[in-house]
Amino acid sequence: MEVPHSSWLNTRAAGVLAHVSSLPGDFGIGNLGAGARAFIDLLAAAEVRYWQICPIGPTGFGDSPYQLFSGRAGNPYFIDLDELRAANLLTNSEIAPLRALPTERVDYGQLYERFWAVLAHAADRFLATGADECNGLGSLRRFRRANATWLEPFADFMALKAHFGGQAWTTWPEEYREWRADVRATFSAAVRREVARHEFYQYVFFGQWNRLRDYAAQRRVGIIGDVPIFVALDSADTWQSRAAFRLDAQGQPIAVAGVPPDYFSALGQLWGNPLYDWEHLRGTGYAWWIDRLRAAFELYDIIRLDHFRGFNTYWEIPADAPDARTGQWRSGPGAEFFAAVRVALPQARIIAEDLGYIGPGVVDLRRGAGLPGMKVLQFAYGHDANNANLPHFYPPDSVAYTGTHDNTTTRDWLETLAPDYAAKVDEYFQLHGERSAWPIIRAVLATASRLAVIPMQDLLDLPAAAALNRPGTLDGNWQWRFTAVAMDELRATRWTTLQRWIHLFDRTGERPVRDYSEPPTP
Repeated sequence: MEVPHSSWLNTRAAGVLAHVSSLPGDFGIGNLGAGARAFIDLLAAAEVRYWQICPIGPTGFGDSPYQLFSGRAGNPYFIDLDELRAANLLTNSEIAPLRALPTERVDYGQLYERFWAVLAHAADRFLATGADECNGLGSLRRFRRANATWLEPFADFMALKAHFGGQAWTTWPEEYREWRADVRATFSAAVRREVARHEFYQYVFFGQWNRLRDYAAQRRVGIIGDVPIFVALDSADTWQSRAAFRLDAQGQPIAVAGVPPDYFSALGQLWGNPLYDWEHLRGTGYAWWIDRLRAAFELYDIIRLDHFRGFNTYWEIPADAPDARTGQWRSGPGAEFFAAVRVALPQARIIAEDLGYIGPGVVDLRRGAGLPGMKVLQFAYGHDANNANLPHFYPPDSVAYTGTHDNTTTRDWLETLAPDYAAKVDEYFQLHGERSAWPIIRAVLATASRLAVIPMQDLLDLPAAAALNRPGTLDGNWQWRFTAVAMDELRATRWTTLQRWIHLFDRTGERPVRDYSEPPTP
């Protein structure tokens, strides 16, 4: 029986994975300004059709884009401060301390100390003018009205969080442990000022984001966003919508999310996110989730739905457990959830992140939902006894990667393979002892997978130090960046090769792939 194709993955194309934080920029972290536009130009020059990113929300403890203060808000760190300087909202001397930060990594400690005071200067100056528009970004009042359902709770959350010394909302005074529409009436002048600042930050972020997305679309580069399955406990999401989660009367989680011991960690991964009350959500027609996905599609062309297997079965860990080993599998919402999504969002283009130890129930759910899954070449040896990640097994209805944001670089993977696996990999890919990522990039582009995505670290052929995240570790993650100089060198040395391979393997994204031969052109 032929495996059905998804409803949308019908062309062959290539993408590059690079989080916004990794982009070149002058203010200590990648942003939505000139470095992002130059990166899009680089992709367009090789006819790369997609730019994949990690979640773009405001990060909390640990700086992970998968532990956000809001699944709807943007990360103010990504605001292009040059635009605010050009609008006379900041001075050169005010942004100079940010220009002094490293360009090849994110120093989150120094960024936190320097960035927020600078951005507050810009917000206070603009708000003091009483103006409704900043530098062509549209009407602030209109932005507030259009986004009030999430913007007001988020701005209230961030203002109160600052007021209570950064503590989690579960520790706030009882009258503030759940958002309500009239909560602002109780705020002091200082807290109201902080609310207005955060609304301004979001206005600027989304104004700049929409400009950048238009810039990418004009160059035929689509954006693949990322929607984490879980949200952080200390977030505006849980504070605003407590009923959607399995929390006790004090707002503490009854059980938390994670995964059992696996390739990445012998202890499993204890994420600590609150679990959903799927029965409650089912009674609402999954309205909370559908609203979340609808908002994501306002930002992205395609979304990668993180930890897809959790919609089939998820790992429930006692809230007081020291690690993930004592968890147990629970049933998720399954096919009913995706049927509701399909009705509400019939044009949704979703990639299912179906990595890890995946049983037949997850595969059946993904196929029934008509979603392409992921294949990661680094998992082909020493990980999967069934070898489902060997390139010759990749189905057309899949997205192929050399590695993801959770993998080491492909060069490091090659250099650290156990000897018996190294020999197999060398023979399979005909490496002849070479340890460059580029033969592996070529192999991924050659697969039957309709979409092939390459991390920027692999295109730059970098060693282990360039890994973006090391699951199960707390220090040094999410810091890697590349520079404008590195982009220029890549364009000069490798980019024509990449473009040639994109044409060789029909990855220009220009025509639908059909399952039959066409007659010769007259």
